[in-house]
Amino acid sequence: MENKDCVFCKIINKEIPAEIVYEDKNFLAFKTIEPVSTGHTLVIPKEHAENVLDIEQAILEKLSGVAQNIAKDLVKNQAATGVNLLHAAGKDAQQSVFHFHMHVVPRYENDNLDLWFRNKL
Repeated sequence: MENKDCVFCKIINKEIPAEIVYEDKNFLAFKTIEPVSTGHTLVIPKEHAENVLDIEQAILEKLSGVAQNIAKDLVKNQAATGVNLLHAAGKDAQQSVFHFHMHVVPRYENDNLDLWFRNKL
């Protein structure tokens, strides 16, 4: 199902340009317009799902494989020394685009990027 107001659905339909790094009949991976590191990529299903709470499990499993392949490529060909995979589900989890997406964030030695949560209780 498609959401006509969804920016990621518009990218899938080529209504909005994106730097696509991978595409098949079910998934799309593209560079984010707000990268936190060189090579920061978003992996999305072409079938609209809001987040991990409503995506079909089979699609999530296959999408995880695509994200893993993107991560391996970033380590092998972009000299990344590590990778973070991130997903936010819901407004209170800081989800900003309500189409399931997984961030593949390549990490580099001494990149000073802290994506880990800290206990604030």
